[in-house]
Amino acid sequence: SHGWADCFRSMKLQHIKCVCPNAPINSVTLNAGMKMPSWFDIIGLGPDSPEDEEGIKASSEILQKLIEEEEKAGISANRIMIGGFSQGGAVALHRALATDQKLAGVVGLSTWLPLHRKLDQVKKSDHIKEMAIFQAHGTEDPLVPFRWGEITSKVLASMCANYSFHNYPMAHTSCPEELADVKKFLETNLP
Repeated sequence: SHGWADCFRSMKLQHIKCVCPNAPINSVTLNAGMKMPSWFDIIGLGPDSPEDEEGIKASSEILQKLIEEEEKAGISANRIMIGGFSQGGAVALHRALATDQKLAGVVGLSTWLPLHRKLDQVKKSDHIKEMAIFQAHGTEDPLVPFRWGEITSKVLASMCANYSFHNYPMAHTSCPEELADVKKFLETNLP
């Protein structure tokens, strides 16, 4: 998250506070159980691979606690936008669907919709309809295939009135054009 914090600082968002948490160190099955920063275990890379439901929900709760901290500091939920890159984006999308709060929106970069097979069980409220959602994906992403981003975009577009999907000619990373689009999205939706 240190790199993302630098990216957001460079955007010079005068009235927006950016909180960029670090993923905890966890064992990742896909990497032979190696301990590494990871919001949840990754068991496989296929769309039908088993998912670490417990880990996704636990990380979603970490994000919920961060939201609650900002609310205690005087920021109303409808002024809070959540987001992340890759696994962090997946956690943010899960939290947006699982919350009963009316959040300002979500930024999901190079990510996918986790627990998609249990979407009806995850989705708690209709607030997602009103959230602003910015999703972006690299067309050359070898880790989270662009196709996953497209599938996620179809699901989110069907649920959300203020949704946009952007693609860029890049791998599993970010690029200046994407960051400029994120900045514009934030400034538009958090005036």
